[in-house]
Amino acid sequence: MKKFAVLGHGVVGSGVVELFYKNKANIEKHAGSEMDIKYILDLRDFPDSPYKEKFTKNFDDILNDDEVTAVAECMGGVEPAFTFIKKLLENGKSVSTSNKELVAKKGDILLKTAMEHNCNFFFEASVGGAIPIIRPLHRCLAANDITKVAGILNGTTNFILTKMYNDNMPFDEALALAQKLGYAEKDPTADIEGHDACRKICIISSLVFGKHVYPDSVFTKGISDIQLCDVSSADMLGYSIKLIATVSRNENGKILPVVMPMLVPSENIIAGVIDVFNAVLVYGDGIDQTMFYGRGAGKLPTASAVLGDVIESVKHNVTVFSQSWDSAEDDSFIDTVENFKARWYLRTPSANTPSTGIGNTYDVHEDGSEYAFVTEEVLTFAQVKNIAEEVKAIAVMPVLD
Repeated sequence: MKKFAVLGHGVVGSGVVELFYKNKANIEKHAGSEMDIKYILDLRDFPDSPYKEKFTKNFDDILNDDEVTAVAECMGGVEPAFTFIKKLLENGKSVSTSNKELVAKKGDILLKTAMEHNCNFFFEASVGGAIPIIRPLHRCLAANDITKVAGILNGTTNFILTKMYNDNMPFDEALALAQKLGYAEKDPTADIEGHDACRKICIISSLVFGKHVYPDSVFTKGISDIQLCDVSSADMLGYSIKLIATVSRNENGKILPVVMPMLVPSENIIAGVIDVFNAVLVYGDGIDQTMFYGRGAGKLPTASAVLGDVIESVKHNVTVFSQSWDSAEDDSFIDTVENFKARWYLRTPSANTPSTGIGNTYDVHEDGSEYAFVTEEVLTFAQVKNIAEEVKAIAVMPVLD
């Protein structure tokens, strides 16, 4: 009998408990062993829960119980989750987490701790929710030289942009609807300003390229400045606007992770990803391109990924070395955003539109006061900033080609 504990009984934690007992027989078959939850850690009382005898408010109950060999951390935040997980790993207990903020900020330390104590720190649920992306990157695609990963990593922003596109709904109204439906938090800053997607691309970047990428090293811009006229202009020019998180290895050998609203060509499969769904494109020399698609968040989808990692923890008696990366003393291996290359969308007063090198233009307003266009040439971020200043551009976004 393999016994594990769950830290936190909020949305994800309660989902882990619910899904485990719903599919217990199937989970045990995949794990190759009988399993059960021994403890659920939470400071609140749950007198009506069918599992009320499993609740504890004392972390040491879990830490010091040798029967507990695996733990699902569903608390969120950096502390006390970091302290708890580090102590568990030091005691040889494997930990699975959905905590993207923690992995993005402290993942290198926790991976090193797991390695030193012959256990595992798993985090599949921290990036794509139900979408399997972490394990394929370090296992299924291990034969590839992966040069780029790009995709939609935040379902809330994708829902908002979908409403703006399909229903001509202004940003503020779309955000309010997302909050009403439970897709966005009361404070939506982490989603709409790109911080959530930033943490996720940090994790992917660290795993793919082998050094810890911290959120402070990633240029991040959210969607709060996007106007309905940009959405309609992009559509008329043959694109959809999506919040894209991407990392690529540049010609100089450095990597460049960024998060920005981007124009995605209509023929690109990501352009058709709508509502709260996420999609990740992986570029490798053996696979060319492959895409992972599905719900990126939610109670049971996230719980599914957490439990998948718990099953892996039960099956592995040693550290999985391929799911790891090194600490980084500095960010000298990360290129400056000034070198980010793309074709660019600009919306500008019509009197200031450049006369050459802009391809097709679109009259944004009936009065002809503004034009939107996409540059014909690939330009660096530094170059387009100069052009944007020259023509007094109102909006600037790269194209995901």
